[in-house]
Amino acid sequence: MSKVFLSDAIVSADKAKVSVRDAGFLYGMGLFETMRACNGTVFALDEHIERLFKSAEKLFIVHNFSKKFIADAIDKTLEANKLKDARIRLTLTGGEVTEQEQMRPTLLVAATEFEPYPEQYYKKGVMVVLCPYKQNAQDPTCGNKTTSYMSRMLGLNFAHHKRAAEALWFTTDNRLAEGCVSNVFIVKDSALFTPAVNTPVLAGVARKTVMELAKQSTIRCYEKDININELLDADEVFLTNVIMQVLPVVKIEKHDIKDAKVGSITKELKKRFEDCVKKSCGITNED
Repeated sequence: MSKVFLSDAIVSADKAKVSVRDAGFLYGMGLFETMRACNGTVFALDEHIERLFKSAEKLFIVHNFSKKFIADAIDKTLEANKLKDARIRLTLTGGEVTEQEQMRPTLLVAATEFEPYPEQYYKKGVMVVLCPYKQNAQDPTCGNKTTSYMSRMLGLNFAHHKRAAEALWFTTDNRLAEGCVSNVFIVKDSALFTPAVNTPVLAGVARKTVMELAKQSTIRCYEKDININELLDADEVFLTNVIMQVLPVVKIEKHDIKDAKVGSITKELKKRFEDCVKKSCGITNED
């Protein structure tokens, strides 16, 4: 039986209990982070925790957990489940609402064996669709990874019903935003473009990594507004998150991206990302 870290201790998953008065359960008042552990080390752990804390402050999710406490909780969860390569889900909610409306935050860490996306996705590329819903810049939760995730799951279900890997969201004023579970990059004339964080989009950890890797390899990279015509006219398109890393897109609904083949810049950044994870997690070429 798998084990989880709940608030202050490791417990069996089947015995873990969250209050029926928990604000995350009642109101979706919570945040989460999805992380990748490789060789027993969590990739970009500091960035994940920092983003969680910033969102908690912005959305008034009060807690008294320190960054070290959360990092230790993650290590304990990996150790309890005897996992080295894992997908980790960290959830922080406003916690139980007492009669005095005082919040007791809930922290949950769960880990499962890492399962990558199918290798064929990276060799041949994937198809995405345009999400039928719109992203509203006035929504105070935009740009934060909240547990109010139903609209994202509806978008992803829409994509899967169309046999697509992802659905791309546009804003109410028709600017490209992000995928349901990913950030989006396009390549045009050997330069890289992605929507700015204030579009708004989630400031993805993988997004940041790709931009840093592009800079190191002298690939020009810009944040800008991208419209549907620029998206369809791109030479390459790819998606990012820490699980998929760099996932090539070769088709948007019935429209082929360029020649419908994985592009050279996408391939280069995919390789650089893989190497970055290995280096960060202490894996050498000899390993």
